[in-house]
Amino acid sequence: MKIVKIETAEVNIPLVTPFKTALRTVDSVNDIVVRITTDDGQAGFGEAPPTAVITGDTKGSVRCAIEEFIAPNLIGMEIENLDGIMKKLHGCILKNTSAKAAVDMAVYDLFAKSCNKPLYKILGGRRAEIETDLTISVNDIEEMVSDSLKAVAQGFHILKIKVGKEGSKDVERIKAIRQAVGPDIKLRIDANQGWPAKEAVRIIRSMEDMGIEMDLVEQPVNAHDFEGMKFVTSQVHTPVLADESVFSPEDAIRIIRERAADFINIKLMKTGGIYEALKICSIAESFGVECMIGCMLESKIAVSAAAHLAAGKGIITRADLDGPSLCREDPYIGGPVFDGPKILMNEEPGMGISGVPAFYD
Repeated sequence: MKIVKIETAEVNIPLVTPFKTALRTVDSVNDIVVRITTDDGQAGFGEAPPTAVITGDTKGSVRCAIEEFIAPNLIGMEIENLDGIMKKLHGCILKNTSAKAAVDMAVYDLFAKSCNKPLYKILGGRRAEIETDLTISVNDIEEMVSDSLKAVAQGFHILKIKVGKEGSKDVERIKAIRQAVGPDIKLRIDANQGWPAKEAVRIIRSMEDMGIEMDLVEQPVNAHDFEGMKFVTSQVHTPVLADESVFSPEDAIRIIRERAADFINIKLMKTGGIYEALKICSIAESFGVECMIGCMLESKIAVSAAAHLAAGKGIITRADLDGPSLCREDPYIGGPVFDGPKILMNEEPGMGISGVPAFYD
């Protein structure tokens, strides 16, 4: 299987409700999709969201990186030479992790197809079903409580609550949600870098003192404030998850060695795809540190790639892969089945996605 063509297109999928965090508000998934075609007619698919506030990537930068730098270096290479492709991919241009991730997942899709196996089995085959949380956007307390109750009614047992904008009011938000959903629903608190370190400790301790049990608190401080993250982790009982602080295997090693967080959040758009994410998994395994697999505002293509990684690796014990659940529609054919909190892996070769309308002639 030799790569003969690498194409990009754009998708725009409206969200059920606006997605609001401490960093941004978004009304639709407006991403770049990739199709890699081989000389035997096989196609592999990838996707990249232009999340400039986190990765620095825009739609223009993603398409330029793929079309002008990545594609010329990879066309003509054999899919079976996976290691060689990945070295070329990560060596031909610096940064641009989202563009690399889109191409990486399309290559892995094709590699698994060449083996006639679903991708998750190529990546370790740990399980065929995973459970995701559902994100509750930051809004007025009443709206967040309502959204939380709707999520529980839809069968979600884990909620990821966005906070980080108003300090002490965030405590009121979490208290109200916990009272509304009861003690059996897991709450993950995501501040998206929204708190200074001392304020983070005060807020988290306040919730702990109220008896509010939390599964974890995600990225309480600025991504580059490793000392602040370490301070928060050492001062609270609730586990701390490093997200924006970890892009690379080197970041993961630093976080783990300095005990700056309890868990690592892997996102393909930060790592540049599955290839580098597997390195972080290996590092985490060697230190015995659990990982969560997350996503940006991505549709089914990119989230399917992340789901296959999560289903393949045992060190990934938590999933935040609700992107397709936040979309009003699924324009793709095939792939894993997203059924409320359950993600059921496909048994067809690759990621299982066989049709992407953006590429129809």
